[in-house]
Amino acid sequence: MKHIYNETKKGAPVFVLLHGTGGTEHDLLPLAGMLNPEYNVLSIRGNVSENGMNRYFKRHGEGKYDLEDLEFRGGELHDFITEASEEHGFNPEDVVLVGFSNGANIAINLMLRESAKYKKAILFAPLYPMTLQDSKDLADAEVFLSLGKGDPIVPEDESVRVVGIFEDRGADVTTTWVQGHSLPQEAAEKAKAWLNR
Repeated sequence: MKHIYNETKKGAPVFVLLHGTGGTEHDLLPLAGMLNPEYNVLSIRGNVSENGMNRYFKRHGEGKYDLEDLEFRGGELHDFITEASEEHGFNPEDVVLVGFSNGANIAINLMLRESAKYKKAILFAPLYPMTLQDSKDLADAEVFLSLGKGDPIVPEDESVRVVGIFEDRGADVTTTWVQGHSLPQEAAEKAKAWLNR
């Protein structure tokens, strides 16, 4: 997968950056630098194309996920992060998933994978509109969620559903509400304070 790996400090936690629809591996680099400049960075480009726009998995329309492709792409992405951890010598448990929109959605899939050990995520404008059968214990996970009031893509009840996905599995969840489907400075500042508390 096309990606950027920037190592600032050996042994530091690693941000895995996951962009929104139409983005690239460069989009969230400034955010990572703001959240904590001492963390290492693995920023990955989605390898699915939707009308020329990069995504992490296919969909049949807004909020209508191709579940088979989501499962396949989530596995592919998890394998890639695992390989990168071996190549660059970091522990997957030290990863902080940072995603916006489509990137936040694939991050949820990563967190819920039975074999995955991701313990921390910062997710902006997530949407995961499906009934889940798993009962993965996320009691050792911490998640920061930035959710949108009046979001044209994610109805508020779907934002509440995302909170429930993590709370129902025992995760420590912190939420903030912003306007629309966005990643504003105020949400980034709150995520920074949460991360470095």
